[in-house]
Amino acid sequence: MENKIEHNNEIIALKGLTKRFGKNIVLNDISLTFEKGKTTVIIGPSGCGKTVLIKHIIVLLRPSSGEVYFHNQRIDNLDEKELGSVRAQMGFLFQGGALFDSFTVSENILFPVRQHTEIRDRKKLDEIVKTKLSTVGMDGFQDYYPAKLSGGQKKRVALARAIALNPEVILYDEPTTGLDPIRADIINELILKTQKELGITSIVVTHDMNSASKIGDRIVMLHNGKVLLEGDTDTFEKSTIPVVQQFIKGEVSEKDLQSLQISFEDIKISETQ
Repeated sequence: MENKIEHNNEIIALKGLTKRFGKNIVLNDISLTFEKGKTTVIIGPSGCGKTVLIKHIIVLLRPSSGEVYFHNQRIDNLDEKELGSVRAQMGFLFQGGALFDSFTVSENILFPVRQHTEIRDRKKLDEIVKTKLSTVGMDGFQDYYPAKLSGGQKKRVALARAIALNPEVILYDEPTTGLDPIRADIINELILKTQKELGITSIVVTHDMNSASKIGDRIVMLHNGKVLLEGDTDTFEKSTIPVVQQFIKGEVSEKDLQSLQISFEDIKISETQ
């Protein structure tokens, strides 16, 4: 098979992506493309493979079958050394921020810079930190340790680290989880800001439909290891697929309600015995 594919304005492509863990098929023959400079939001119920999918994009996981492309170059078959230059062009914002507790904010941000560049000049490094922290509204926190930061502040510092190398792509894994609505919206605004000001392509995994509607140029819903629906917010609001409507409205299905009722009845019976 050819090692390159072509598509207008396409920066990332997944082709027939399948991932198995033992007998469990988490992703089942998924083909998706991601347009340069756009934000794609991946939604779906817990355990549907959202995080597994984005980990394949940065090749933290490798497919059981199928292929992953970046700038028309297949990357899932590269070795770790070859992947270094690819990963330098992608930032990853982990769900919990994943800051190094023993590092200051400044040291956290400089971690990827020291890994992937030869920059050692102190003045230049300080300038990088200041610029990235200013972008996320955290300049002045350079000498703080993560333990002194709130949840929202940690996410913002993690985003500053994710953009430290001026990547083309940022992958966000549940960026608003654990935040109150106001601080969650700050993260949404920062995602929009990086896209607008830096031209970054964003791929965002979230359960939050308010967030998805605000930041997403396109929304993709995974269900049972496959793409159930993709399109803009209007496409999802008008969808007649029951699973889609239950998810975006946050409603429990009749099947789940019956299961809960059975569980409650079992509890009542056991209590009377």
